[in-house]
Amino acid sequence: MELFGQLLNGFVAVLTWENLLLALVGCVLGMLVGILPGFGPAAAVAILLPVTFALGPVPALIMLAAILYGASYGGTITAVLLNVPGESSSVATTIDGFQMALKGRAGAALTVAALGSFVGCIVGLLGFVVATPLSRFALAFGPAEFFALTVLGLSLVIGLAGKSLVKAFISAVFGLSIGMVGIDPIAGVPRFTFGQAPLLDGINFIAVVMGLFGVSELLATVDHSTRFGRALPVGRIWPTRTDLRRSVGPILRGAPLGFLFGLLPGSPGAATSFASYTLEKAFSKRKSEFGKGAIEGVAGPETANNSLAIAGMIPLFTLGVPTSATTAILMGAFIVNGLIPGPLLFQNSPDVAWTIIASMFIGNVILLILNIPLIRVWVSFLKTPFPVLYAVVFGFMILGAYTLDGSVFNIGVLLIFGVIGYLMRKVDIPLAPMALTIVLGELMESNLRRALAISSGDPTIFLRSGISLTLLVLAALAIVGALISRALSSRAAKKKQLEDALQH
Repeated sequence: MELFGQLLNGFVAVLTWENLLLALVGCVLGMLVGILPGFGPAAAVAILLPVTFALGPVPALIMLAAILYGASYGGTITAVLLNVPGESSSVATTIDGFQMALKGRAGAALTVAALGSFVGCIVGLLGFVVATPLSRFALAFGPAEFFALTVLGLSLVIGLAGKSLVKAFISAVFGLSIGMVGIDPIAGVPRFTFGQAPLLDGINFIAVVMGLFGVSELLATVDHSTRFGRALPVGRIWPTRTDLRRSVGPILRGAPLGFLFGLLPGSPGAATSFASYTLEKAFSKRKSEFGKGAIEGVAGPETANNSLAIAGMIPLFTLGVPTSATTAILMGAFIVNGLIPGPLLFQNSPDVAWTIIASMFIGNVILLILNIPLIRVWVSFLKTPFPVLYAVVFGFMILGAYTLDGSVFNIGVLLIFGVIGYLMRKVDIPLAPMALTIVLGELMESNLRRALAISSGDPTIFLRSGISLTLLVLAALAIVGALISRALSSRAAKKKQLEDALQH
């Protein structure tokens, strides 16, 4: 009952005109981000980080969190109407959602997706509230345990990110090296600054992620010369009773599935939505309809996607460990606003933590209210030329980078890391491990060195604690499991190629 009492206090705090307005702005921006194909929430949150300085910590985090889960709603619109997923997590929705649109039932598909998304978010948030006691458990952690926890988080992300473990590891090491630039956190001496005064404070995290995710997205879009067909008509907005009845089971199954996937660091949205799609096809008595406009193929994946978006923030809030690129950037927003996510957040600033959590409930109600009546408005937005939209976004990024501290140096950082991010995409090196190590690098290093200082340099300190030892074993199993999984997938692919060759 104590938890729900704190949540109620959070509702009281969030129900001010300023917080409600920023939740609304975040929801609208999130939906717009979802509509822009390829331009994900990580890029949007990174771009808007400079704005947070003027808002204050709580209002800023309310808006940024709303962008994160709002984007999950917006990606559905292009998936259904254009057969182009606005988000990777909306890929599975294109299979049956677009087929429904071809039959003049786009409105029903979008409404069911909105209802499922709302249920998924609410289930995720209830799980969020129940999971907050994890923060009390983490208060018992010392330097050795925190180091092991960061190793586990990075191991899981490296293991799940991209197709190549080597490329994911390269990305992580690159991010770690960037995070080491500046003043040594323990010794207090400059390192890797090469005599450049702007580097004494380190490479600005916000400028880095704005370039890494924002500019690189724009460059990738220009490179692919993406063109979109005309959006299909929406048709009748409200689904039939049969649609609603057939959607209940997929929604109830998709919500807990997405929640469980969201607790796994690095768990991709596309994998979650396809897992839900496969599950619904297995449960369905109408398997032949899948791929031809089955409402279950929209309801299940969309519910799972949004439950995933909320659950992915639980490790960040309770343990201080981000599980994705977007939550890593959100962690940066906490830090630049003077807050440290994790167990100390609930101990030192419980009002902040519970206000943000309560704002997510309010935000999802706002999204449900906005999404269904404004479907036709979002469709008209798709008529705006994407080059115009992206030009405005690029100008906003340049301005945001400069206003970080009034330095042209940050604009250079923005552009350099934009090119680096673009090149990493070209060679299929994942960006998520790099973003996580930039954020977690200092935490990992400082706890490693503190633990070794306590033990007078004896590395066995990491094996003496049961918690630390368990976390390190799990980290090793994550890497080994990823290697085995990739080996089995490669063998299966080669076997299929051989069978296809023999058949021809």
